[in-house]
Amino acid sequence: MSVLIENVRVIDPADRFDAIGALCVQGSEILARGAIPDGFEPRRRIDGTGLWVFPGLVDLAARMREPGEEHKATIASETLAAARGGICSVVVPPDTDPPIDSPAEIELITGRARQACGVRVYVLGALTHQLQGQQLAEMAALLRAGARGVSNAQHPLASLLVLRRAMEYATTFGLTIVLSAQDASLTGSGCMHEGPVSTRLGLSGIPEAAETAALGAILALVEQTGARVHVARLSSRRGAEMIAKARAEGLPVSADVAAHQLFLTEVDVAEYDPHCHVIPPLRTQRDRDGLRAALARGEISAICSDHQPHEPDSKLGPFSGTQPGISALETLLPLTLRLVEDGLLGLHEALARVTAGPADILGLDQGRLAPGAPADFVLYDPHAIEEVRPDDWLSAGHNTPFFGWTFAGQVRATWIAGRPVWTRSSEDSA
Repeated sequence: MSVLIENVRVIDPADRFDAIGALCVQGSEILARGAIPDGFEPRRRIDGTGLWVFPGLVDLAARMREPGEEHKATIASETLAAARGGICSVVVPPDTDPPIDSPAEIELITGRARQACGVRVYVLGALTHQLQGQQLAEMAALLRAGARGVSNAQHPLASLLVLRRAMEYATTFGLTIVLSAQDASLTGSGCMHEGPVSTRLGLSGIPEAAETAALGAILALVEQTGARVHVARLSSRRGAEMIAKARAEGLPVSADVAAHQLFLTEVDVAEYDPHCHVIPPLRTQRDRDGLRAALARGEISAICSDHQPHEPDSKLGPFSGTQPGISALETLLPLTLRLVEDGLLGLHEALARVTAGPADILGLDQGRLAPGAPADFVLYDPHAIEEVRPDDWLSAGHNTPFFGWTFAGQVRATWIAGRPVWTRSSEDSA
């Protein structure tokens, strides 16, 4: 289908294109942006007066809970929630049940994704067999099956020798390794940041060194092997500084941060709120401000949701006994654009951190509106006001600390491959 969106503000942060004009779609690709090509006769016209159109978001960490934990969520439920949040592409970590350590799991996930609403679902293959941290997985087979990288999620490796061998092996196939900088021995059974607040609350803490010690080892091995490594979900100011130094020295590393780490701190745990139980933990205001500053300087390349939906029982009981994680697909875009309101990032920079930035990390074609790019985009009303409420939440997991927050702006429609997969009008009429 050919589509013309007229009188709309077209924003492509990948090359800072920003103009009032038209977006032309031919089939599943962008035909033109800004001006209408001669001879273009669309089958459908949309008046975008007062609206913005920008690339669909690319989320580097979103657990769909399928296979293995369908009582928490499914690919169908979570991809619809992603579409509502303006997310067109999600990347699934390998810690499903069973783990994604063979082509069979990749085929299962991608097959079920094709039966869902249309959101693109990419997977990371397991770095080690069954994520047990000892024997390397068959990375070549995972790559052929469609894995966009390899990771051990938050499961520890048996030794740094295993990590070195994994880096060397992955490098031969050009695979990106996605690593969580988290020393298991220092993390222990901790459930929040170690400091005066954890002491006052009587909760076991996770020191900053759990991140920085692991990150130091990772960076030393990157220098040794030349492996392309992405560090997932930084939580500390010092960790961000280490990444900045490594990048300045030319090491092939990148990093992302979860959106909630840019707004919440250890103080938000003070009422034992289980919705603020996350791993890595919420740290100090100094850490939060340091992460924000690193993001503004471009040292952190992407913002992700770190989406982890849970059933209600998982967040009941004492804080330390609850399961960590936030249901976050539907707040990724609002929180990112709040950074613009706060004066931390310009609009182009903020959108780049959730579109072209994460797409580039894993070599995806998405995240752009240039002619020839996939027609994955968001129609957005910047003038609307929306409160985050449980009654219109689409994710199966309602475990978020952001219920009751109010944000400026609202997704009106999400298009993928040249067709609408979610629209505000269809939800309003449901």
